[in-house]
Amino acid sequence: MRPTDCIAALQALIPTRRPVLLSGPPGVGKSAIVRQAAESLNLLVIDIRAVLLDPVDLRGLPTVRDGIAHWCPPSFLPRGGDGVLFLDEIPQAPPLVQAALMQLTLDRRVGEYELPPRWTVIGAGNRQEDRAGGHRMITPLLNRFIHLDMEVSNDDWQAWALSSGIRPEVRAFLAWKPDLLWQFDPASPKRAFPTPRSWSFVSEILEATPPEILYHIVAGCVGDGAAGAFVGFVRIFRELPDLDQVLLNPSKGTVPSRPDVLHALCGALVEKLREADLPLLGRFITYIMRFPDEFAVLAGRDGCAINPNFLRAPGASEFNKKYKAALRGAA
Repeated sequence: MRPTDCIAALQALIPTRRPVLLSGPPGVGKSAIVRQAAESLNLLVIDIRAVLLDPVDLRGLPTVRDGIAHWCPPSFLPRGGDGVLFLDEIPQAPPLVQAALMQLTLDRRVGEYELPPRWTVIGAGNRQEDRAGGHRMITPLLNRFIHLDMEVSNDDWQAWALSSGIRPEVRAFLAWKPDLLWQFDPASPKRAFPTPRSWSFVSEILEATPPEILYHIVAGCVGDGAAGAFVGFVRIFRELPDLDQVLLNPSKGTVPSRPDVLHALCGALVEKLREADLPLLGRFITYIMRFPDEFAVLAGRDGCAINPNFLRAPGASEFNKKYKAALRGAA
């Protein structure tokens, strides 16, 4: 399932209180998807890393009252209200911990502790074939979950990246080279490889990294091949003409012919629209209407997503008429 479909499924399933397990390869954003779905329902999330638990941690410590042993549940378990109890990295947890989770997951209790009625258990983890240090989940625990399998979606990632402040160089590069968003081979010995998570690392370090060592730092995030392509693209991005000057006279500004330069240009232009007024939006539309259709649609959809006034700008009706089908999702 695409990330947006996983969010929709979680939004539907969380209110039913049925346990759900979200599975997928490393670095695709499973934890973020759970949090996004819970936050969209205004629910608190308690994040418990199952791999860090011992079997006795969930039951708590014993105490003796009137000659009878009682168990004090741990403070990290919820006591009231409503929310999502998120059990992350379940397949990495040892079998004895998984056994301890069985009662909590289905019976909503463990030892003397009972999960409050308005809380939902959501789990997440890598698949066994990912070779991510996981154990085979015990069958009784597997049977307690509704299972959702998450895959990578370039369109979903671009929409998330645009709203999450991922740098335009990274967004534009992955619009140009979408196959480099995620490349994971569980049999490969490589320590760094491209994933949505590792590209977010690239975005975070990009501004602070000197050009002369940029390749080495990016390679440490996404691997050598992706780093080489990205660093070359960044050079193109940083050599773009003064976009303020281009947008002052959009009917005469040069339109590049190379696809890599056009991708870079689209990413840089869209970033200027976050706080743009209607006249600037109108000049942007005038300029991108001169682009090849593929790039006009790319810039227009991102512009529509990043600035809610896009479709009120001068020239927007003409643009919308020409590219209505492509813009429908963003509008």
